[in-house]
Amino acid sequence: MEHDGQLQLYTAVAVRLKEAHARVRALQVPEGVRMALTRKLLVITAAAKHDPAGAARRLERFTADLDEGRIPDEER
Repeated sequence: MEHDGQLQLYTAVAVRLKEAHARVRALQVPEGVRMALTRKLLVITAAAKHDPAGAARRLERFTADLDEGRIPDEER
């Protein structure tokens, strides 16, 4: 039973990551900002492999930041 819950969590995180990547691609921001956001998503993706619940929380914060317009400065 626990396995089913874990699989559902992985699936939910995967779907939300896909949506977040699409949002980042659609942003009208400098390429450096897009790269910084993409790197954050890749870190969350890597975390999902061993801690899907933690990745879900990080992804929620990432999405909230995008919703609020909190976008990092372009990295140099």
